[in-house]
Amino acid sequence: MLRGPHFQTILANGPFSRCPVIELQRERIELPDGDFLDLDWLVQDDDPADAPIVFLLHGLTGSAQSRYAQDLFTRIRSKGWRAVLMNFRGCSGYPNRLPRTYHAGETTDFEYILRLLQQREPGRPIVAVGYSLGGNVLLKHLGVMQSQSPLSAGVAVSVPFDLEIAARSLGSGLSRIYQINLLQQLRKSILAKYQHGGSPFDWERAMSARDFFEFDDAVTAPLHGFEGVSDYYSRSSSRQYLGAITVPTLILHAEDDPFVHRSAIPSARELGTSVTLELSRHGGHVGFLQGFPGETRNRWLPQRIIAHLAGIFAVS
Repeated sequence: MLRGPHFQTILANGPFSRCPVIELQRERIELPDGDFLDLDWLVQDDDPADAPIVFLLHGLTGSAQSRYAQDLFTRIRSKGWRAVLMNFRGCSGYPNRLPRTYHAGETTDFEYILRLLQQREPGRPIVAVGYSLGGNVLLKHLGVMQSQSPLSAGVAVSVPFDLEIAARSLGSGLSRIYQINLLQQLRKSILAKYQHGGSPFDWERAMSARDFFEFDDAVTAPLHGFEGVSDYYSRSSSRQYLGAITVPTLILHAEDDPFVHRSAIPSARELGTSVTLELSRHGGHVGFLQGFPGETRNRWLPQRIIAHLAGIFAVS
């Protein structure tokens, strides 16, 4: 694995990262509360009846166009499987209708779409792959739902685990560059949604937030019914749910992840018997490049995910 957390993170996900353009088909799902979700489906030439559905959950400010999603779509297409990415509310290029959006502990939309897929195609196996914030959502879902989850398996990548520790990590050292970029994207989303005014939170605090603690306290917590940032981080962090997971789950994480301090990485005794944590010394945040940099074929992460899922279905 190539060394350097920032090198790994930026090279794998930054503007110089190359990835193929994958054809996707969009489906809009109307929700019971009057809002909507946009699903992006991988377009396949063939659709075997027994092919699994791989359900992707993106990270903060991500989408189906994120490089890690596009790269996994490429690998899935070569296997002949089906795949869909759920754009969290407001992440599909269109502002959602309701004041609420999404956050690291919001699992109800994910669970609604899972039930919908089950109803459409009963008996077809569904597995989920979550990245960063999406990985936190996945692990919380699995820990809460346990054997009631519709999923056959889960893979979580570069999960923050403890949101308070992650927020502190992003506010220190060189990791501040990621915090600055993410906060800019979040403000841009807010400006697009509330360009005509009427925001249900303290606008000045939101626009002047210097770190995630201030932003989440001003925006995320009040929008989603939390008492404040501490309540949001405490109730939404996935670390507390890991011991209850019963669905086979693989967690891929790097010790040098610049988004997550090592103190947030769970110990073996915190994991359920169905959970495997593969901890790499190097890999950065959703990086995991190896060999000569810049080549798609040297992305270890999608290869590892596909190999793991292929092993599960081979056994099944």
